[in-house]
Amino acid sequence: MVPAIPLATYRLQLTANFDFDAASAIVPYLKALGISHLYASPFTKARKGSTHGYDVVNHTIINPELGGEDGFERLSALLKAHDLGLILDFVPNHVGVFFDDNPWWLDVLEWGEASPHAASFDIDWDQLPYRARGGVLLPILGASYGKALENGEIELRYDAGEGSFSAWYFEHRLPIAPERYGEILHMIVKEAGAEASSAGQRILGLASRYRGLRHPNRKEAPAFKAELKDIEGSQAIIERGLAAYRAGPDRPVQTLALHHLLERQHYKLGHWRLASSDINYRRFFDVNSLAGLRVEDAKTFNVAHRLVRRLIAEGKLQGLRLDHIDGLRDPAQYFQRLSRLIRHDGGKAAKSFYVVVEKILGEHEDLRPFAGVAGTTGYETLNVMTRVLARQEGLDALGETWRQISNMPPALTPVLKAAKRRVLETLLTSEFTVLVRLLGRIAAGHYSTRDFSADSLRQAFELYVLNFPIYRTYLTAAGASSDDRALIAETIEKARAEWYAADEGIFDFLRDALTMDLAKPGPALHSAPRVRRFALKVQQFTGPLMAKSLEDTAFYRTHRLLALNEVGGEPSAAALSPGEFHHLMKARARDWPHAMTTTATHDTKRGEDARARLVALSEIPGEWTAAVARWKVLNAPHIVSDGTLRAPSATFEYMLYQTLLGIWPPASPDRPLIERVQAYAVKAAREAKQETSWLNPNERYEKAVCRFVEQILDPSASAEFLESLDDFARRLALLGALNSLSQITLKAMMPGVPDFYQGTEFWDLSMVDPDNRRPVDFAERARVLAEVDRPDWQALAGDWQSGHVKLAWIRQLLRLRNERPDVFTDGDYEPLEVSGRDRDHVIAFARRRGRQAVIVAAARWFAPLTDQGRQWPRGEAFEGELHIDGYSLDGMARSGPRIPLSALFSSLPAASIKATAPGAAKPSTKRLRQYA
Repeated sequence: MVPAIPLATYRLQLTANFDFDAASAIVPYLKALGISHLYASPFTKARKGSTHGYDVVNHTIINPELGGEDGFERLSALLKAHDLGLILDFVPNHVGVFFDDNPWWLDVLEWGEASPHAASFDIDWDQLPYRARGGVLLPILGASYGKALENGEIELRYDAGEGSFSAWYFEHRLPIAPERYGEILHMIVKEAGAEASSAGQRILGLASRYRGLRHPNRKEAPAFKAELKDIEGSQAIIERGLAAYRAGPDRPVQTLALHHLLERQHYKLGHWRLASSDINYRRFFDVNSLAGLRVEDAKTFNVAHRLVRRLIAEGKLQGLRLDHIDGLRDPAQYFQRLSRLIRHDGGKAAKSFYVVVEKILGEHEDLRPFAGVAGTTGYETLNVMTRVLARQEGLDALGETWRQISNMPPALTPVLKAAKRRVLETLLTSEFTVLVRLLGRIAAGHYSTRDFSADSLRQAFELYVLNFPIYRTYLTAAGASSDDRALIAETIEKARAEWYAADEGIFDFLRDALTMDLAKPGPALHSAPRVRRFALKVQQFTGPLMAKSLEDTAFYRTHRLLALNEVGGEPSAAALSPGEFHHLMKARARDWPHAMTTTATHDTKRGEDARARLVALSEIPGEWTAAVARWKVLNAPHIVSDGTLRAPSATFEYMLYQTLLGIWPPASPDRPLIERVQAYAVKAAREAKQETSWLNPNERYEKAVCRFVEQILDPSASAEFLESLDDFARRLALLGALNSLSQITLKAMMPGVPDFYQGTEFWDLSMVDPDNRRPVDFAERARVLAEVDRPDWQALAGDWQSGHVKLAWIRQLLRLRNERPDVFTDGDYEPLEVSGRDRDHVIAFARRRGRQAVIVAAARWFAPLTDQGRQWPRGEAFEGELHIDGYSLDGMARSGPRIPLSALFSSLPAASIKATAPGAAKPSTKRLRQYA
């Protein structure tokens, strides 16, 4: 029977090359590993060839490229046979647009605001400048509109099967409004010289039958199209007559005709660079081909969740992971609706349906309690584990090294603020402009605020978003909570402190607009709909701004220690003591006992074991600094210096050395690894938006960086460097492997549901996507799993570089979770004391429910215990004792209430042991998740 709360989840990235049948093939392996739920990437219909599934084009259909309904049914049956549940990564917030595969989007392009699907998209129809009618900007052109038009790249075509006209720009279909069919047909028949033919006369008769500016309308259009395609000989006439619109060089009349036709559509074509300044539909971050979906619209919600509803009703779906909830207009409303859907269709299983959300929390931010939500996907715990493995003295030393390399302090705030300015000036200018215009309309709507100039409002609002410290607030239509009011007020005061012009109430006005107080009845009656729209849209804007500025810019600019530059983390974060870790875990056990716990996802900046390696640099900062100084001298001849160009920059070079240590293989680097590092280097440089960027690639700099990578990894050019790097990397790899075993132990034993990203059962030394989405050899993992069912820990430790010890330890931990599920699903968290010389090297706790318990200990700070990473630590290297007063250990002889660390860590520097508690513990008070 599938457990109501997952014991462990396994994330699979489904693609055309790894479909439902491929997933079915590894179900027995996942069961043997100890997994309770398969956690699948989005499998609703996505854009053809999608490598991730987030570019959904139809929420109501299972993706045919993955095997469609039949393939899904085979997977579902196999999961059921093995008592495994299924969790779907669901994308409620956006859909893939452009091209010719999204029927909703195509309908909106054809009918504009009259389309029934227009309400599903967040389009500001009246925002396009110099245009008589409303429309949506389509930034799809690779050149300016004029050049694309004159070069004949935009082509009018007729679909004889539909009886419809569309303009095409390569693979992008642009439906023509039916109200223009009449003028098109008249010109086509004339161009074809078919006025006197029977077919030509019937075509002209059809075109003349529908008169007026809005005909044929939506009701009339299907009959119009059907009659047109049924006219015998019409296709040949139309194909000939389309020459009247065939733009191209030396065809000025036809080019002008096509231009006039396109200008009278519900869209406006533009160069892709216009997106940053003129786009007027809400996007997913800055991705033009992903349009925001308005699931706050009830009809949109119902249709988008139709497939999910059916799978829940059929008992084929046991959980949901909701993607990017910060993009939702009103998350509280969304989860209320989702809860009602689950309760209505889930039957008895509804009470145990598992829901987690992708939500990145700030340093001191708590997840808001949404209906039915068990917690987040675990980015906050990922960073907690990294920080408790780090050494603060080492972080301080690394901060000083970074200061010397970069001439900047290791503080995040100035870096983040500069990154936000860059993103506002480039990637998200259009979204920011839409909000500023709306704020200006609100101000102009009342005599008390009409004198606030557009420029002043823009500057004041910019200061606000620059100082906003987290991803978003959570206002609802009812207004702002006390927490949101306090956050807005605090940010307003920070913005006011940086304002050097006369205030004259502009910040008070902005505060009242953001809290929606301006919409309250009172003497100053501003437009309530506009105020609500502004406040709620700001919430959908600050999240993408923070994500693009922090994760996709600042993380690539500041490199004190790359292990801390992780989603949900902070590059300048401090290390955590075991006491601080215990405090956080006790709160988690109380408030979010069923939230996910992760160490790697498809979005993390590097593999979990690469991160575990890098955090060990905080143990040997002096050696690291000396090594970098030597490497910079050795590689100086490979630096490209030409005028103001230095490639790579000093800070980027420092980042590359950390990256290489994180991924360094046991054998010499081969060609594929060099190419992986080069691809990563180009992406990292563009994300930093300093020497190069995605919007304005500096090909000269990028080629120089790639050449630098090529040369420093070439034994014939950099033998001394490679020898030094290899020696350092081997030692760091051992320290990282030990950190990894402790990290896995914490993940599997701490409060929450451990999630395992595909393939991470062996060492995960990947870099950011797409590097972390490479194919996984599941056959090899299944073979090794069978071999380590009864593990020889000393032999596995001796062969630690293979990664088999990690797989065996994961199996051991998950076996424990399966044997004592209640201890981990609903158990308490109790810190345990460690005494002796190495007490600071151990994190220890007990998980307990009733008399059943599990004792957990994980070591850290391994450098002094391993001769600085030169040998695997023996048990006798540890001095100290674990205090387990009152607990009796199953299958382990001991005397007294203490266990010597040397005995506890005799095989591995981590332990999880079944135990019996002295008496029934008082049940803890936990926050319950209920479906409203």
